[in-house]
Order: sequence, then structure tokens, then C-alpha cells
Amino acid sequence: MTPKENMLRVLRHDNPQWVPHGSEGISQIGSPVVERTGHTGLDAFGVHWTYEAATAGGTYPTADGDPIKDIRRWREQITIPDVSKIDWSGVEAKAAAIDRDACIVRGFVEMGLFERSYLLLGMDEALIAYVTEPEEMSNMLAAVADYKIALISKFHEVANLDTIWYGDDWGTQSKLFLPPDVWRATIKPQTQRIYDCMKERGILIWQHSCGMIESVFDDIVEMGAQVWCPCQPCNDLAALKRKHAGKTTFEGGIDSQFVLHRPGVTTDEVRAEVRRRIDEMAAGGGYIAAPSHSVPYDPEIIAAMKDEITTYGRKYYKR
Repeated sequence: MTPKENMLRVLRHDNPQWVPHGSEGISQIGSPVVERTGHTGLDAFGVHWTYEAATAGGTYPTADGDPIKDIRRWREQITIPDVSKIDWSGVEAKAAAIDRDACIVRGFVEMGLFERSYLLLGMDEALIAYVTEPEEMSNMLAAVADYKIALISKFHEVANLDTIWYGDDWGTQSKLFLPPDVWRATIKPQTQRIYDCMKERGILIWQHSCGMIESVFDDIVEMGAQVWCPCQPCNDLAALKRKHAGKTTFEGGIDSQFVLHRPGVTTDEVRAEVRRRIDEMAAGGGYIAAPSHSVPYDPEIIAAMKDEITTYGRKYYKR
């Protein structure tokens, strides 16, 4: 069985032969729209970013670099990229070069509705507006969702995608950024439209969201998310797996904060964490072993993690 075939079995909850590691059997292509710059300057929405080499990811939103200063005037102040004017030739060439017999083709679409809203308004102003101006926020999110739908439609037309990694961070380490009822009233309806665009095209939905999102996880599964990454241990992952076994796939879970990146952690502790997480999450398929976040790791630690996933993960379904 090839890594692609095994990954498809994991995603279908259909007797995989081993627990895969990360993006095994997957080839990823980025969108050509600049939603986060790699240098100091403006992204496609007119948000200003600052580059510092020592910063995780290299760039971060510049203070006061948000273009919308009044949510009631967002229509005058927003810039929405025109997908038809973007050069897609690079994406087309990358897609054509992928061996589809060996790889699942995954598109990368970052900065979902919540993330884009706080980039456009600034975090403080966005959080306030979600509560005080929900109608204006919903209307603005609908406009951004229209763009995302156009982007995904064109992306699929050019690259014939199997799945899309769709990123939108909804949680802190202890709760959602927004009260669940506000999330359901504003973020959920427009995200559902984006999901429906993918489902209509047979694109598997690979939802990225950091943080503690278990308060709306039932919603996310009901909406149609087929993978959640990175699932993080601030959520009760074992309980979520029991409740949603066979409905969605969990990627991540191997504790970055308190194991992989903890000062003084041993390789034996790392291996024990890998085995524990596989035992909790892998029954029946639907689990991809990976760290709960991407941070700089000690090479010896990450090597032990990968080796344990390979050795224990290949024995798991043969017990």
C-alpha cells in the first residue's frame, strides 16, 4: 500500500495499515494571492506587514497597519483581490508536475474569515465590532467569503485539487476568541458557504484552527469539516475522538508545549507521548500523528517523535 492509499484510508476511516505522520502522501500547492507578505509591505487586502527575521513566520501585522478604521464604512475602506487578475500559471505548472498516483493534491488557503477580519480592523476593534456591530461584521464577512469562494473555484479549476487546507484560528488556549453564540451568528454562516463551495467540487475540507475550539466542534463537524489540524491538547481530544469517530479526522495532538518543546524533555518522554496519543486517537482510522503546533524543535527530539510514529504507528493496527 502506498502512502497516498493509506492516507485515503485514514481519511475514510477504512482500515488503514499504519498511522501516518503529518503530510505523508500529500503534495501541497499555495495560492498565488498574497495574504501574508514575506517582507515589509502590503498584502493583497492592503494590510501592512512588518518583517523581522527573528519573528516566527518572518512577518507580523504592523501596528496601525489595518485599513478599515470604521466598521460602518468598511465598504469604502476595504480592498478585495480580483481573482481573475491574478497570474495562475505558476500554480498550473506545479499541479501538472505532481504525480497524482503517488500524492493527494492539497491547496493551501490561509487567513480565513476571522483572521482576515482582525487583520482588516485590528484585533481590539474587530472583537468589539463582533459584539457591537454584528450586522456590519456579517456583511463584511460575506464580502470576504465571496472572495474566498471565487479563489477556491479558480484554484480548483487550475489545479484539480483533492483537498484544501483552509486556515482560520478560532481559539485561544482556554476558549474561543468569540463567545460561541457570536461565532455561530457571524463566522459560521459564511464559513458554511465556503465549505459548500468545496463540497460541491468534491474537495475534502482540511480545517486548520489552533486553540481550544471544542465548544463549537460539533458545529464544525456538522458543517462538513473532514480533517481538523492541528488538534491541540488544550481540548479534550480523547472525548472528541470518541464522540466523532468515523466522522472527521484529527491531525496533531502530540503536545508541543508541555512535551516536545519543554526544556529538559527526554526522548523517552517524547516516545511515551506519541504512543499515548496514538492509543487515544487512532482506533478505526481518522488520526494523523503530528505535533500540536509548529515551533523550532531540538532535532534529537523531533527525530525521536518521527521514529516512534513510524515504529509504533506501523504496529498499531496489527495488534
